[in-house]
Amino acid sequence: MLALAAALAIVVQDRASLRTAPSGTAPELLALPQGELLELRGERAGYLKVYDYRRERGGFLRADAARAIGLEARDAPELLAVLRFLRDSPGSEALGISYGAAYLKAAPRGTPTAEPLDAIARMAERLADQASGVGTRRTGAATRLEVAEGFGVHTRTLEREGRMQICYDGELFRRVLLLPDATAEMRAAAALGLTRPECVDPQAGALLRASLDGERRRVLDEVADTDLSALTRARLHARRAAVFASIAWEEARVHSPCVEAAQRALTELLAVHPDDLGDDRHNEYREALLRVAAIRWAVGSVTPLTGSLLLRTSPGEPGQTCIELLQLRKDLETPLARRCTYGIVWTGSARAIPQGPALALAVQPLESWRELWLFHETAGTWTIDVVSPGLENPVAGYVEFAGFVPATRRILVVREVRERGGIRRRFEELRLDDLVLMRQATVPELLPDFARWQDPDWRRGTLALR
Repeated sequence: MLALAAALAIVVQDRASLRTAPSGTAPELLALPQGELLELRGERAGYLKVYDYRRERGGFLRADAARAIGLEARDAPELLAVLRFLRDSPGSEALGISYGAAYLKAAPRGTPTAEPLDAIARMAERLADQASGVGTRRTGAATRLEVAEGFGVHTRTLEREGRMQICYDGELFRRVLLLPDATAEMRAAAALGLTRPECVDPQAGALLRASLDGERRRVLDEVADTDLSALTRARLHARRAAVFASIAWEEARVHSPCVEAAQRALTELLAVHPDDLGDDRHNEYREALLRVAAIRWAVGSVTPLTGSLLLRTSPGEPGQTCIELLQLRKDLETPLARRCTYGIVWTGSARAIPQGPALALAVQPLESWRELWLFHETAGTWTIDVVSPGLENPVAGYVEFAGFVPATRRILVVREVRERGGIRRRFEELRLDDLVLMRQATVPELLPDFARWQDPDWRRGTLALR
């Protein structure tokens, strides 16, 4: 943190006018953001004479636009009281960080520091979110970030989904985890701040990503679940579920055993009580559910294929898996259909549809994106159609086979996808021959065919009904 000098003042009003003279009609030199730290050099006619070292400029500021602060030990309780007030006040993050830095300077040696460091870290995280366009008071967030940078609070910028994501670097969260006076809530908040999925670089290579996820796993596992509020406990379980889903995906990609990680992801997800999250945090559960649902076939029960259809996989080009559909009692060397993919082929998901005839198979090309491949016969020719979770760029989502209606030759599917800033779940009926959407609903109860023809294995294993 920045070392603070004596005779200081903190700007408490946003866009406070720094003028050339102690008068409201004097020319404005610049507008100072809330939280800016200034040196006090005198007072005249209701104005403070100040100097801004960051901009190397002096001037006059209305006295009510700034507050003088002391940095002696006797001033520490007052500074801490203000910090506690600002800690949970959205829009006052830069001001709170300034008071936090002042308290750390004034606090006597040996004073517990977990509370102020936790407060500064949480405000830095919130300020970074505002600069990314998340939450309230987005205007001027970049300027307030500059104020925070002056106190040693650093951020990094990533590009995600066509926009800039600004993330706090987490230095103070790491320090909180090491402090003996940190409470369980503080440690949990630090772990959550250090493991945010949106702050993982999407351009990281496979080895770096595996290392990052291993570190995220360690941080989350070191936080005990006891002495936490219901909200924090639910957030912790949801975050663990998302991280272990990522680990299971990485292990599956390199053909390592992934059942343990996938089972841990499912266990953590089932431990979440969604009602404990409230409206503001409920999307954290939905995001974790998307990620776990994408890899759920790593622990899904395998039902042997029935009927005359058979699947066979074989290596293709480096990194590829080739899938062949065969028919028993025919030439097994001549597949009915064949396609290769760089994705993970969850062979345990294969479901034969004798009345089709057709076969449904889950294929996962990306970490949080699982598609449905439909092998079906049309006019004596077998084709493979890919049903995607959504129409936009792959981000996070899954689609899965839920049943078949013989009379109308309709495939029952469920899709859940993150798109346009929200998460949507749809239950659909698709015509098998051309996959045209016939009916859809947000809940299966609105589609009578789901009640009668849904696949029992799907109902037992799906997460779409949670």
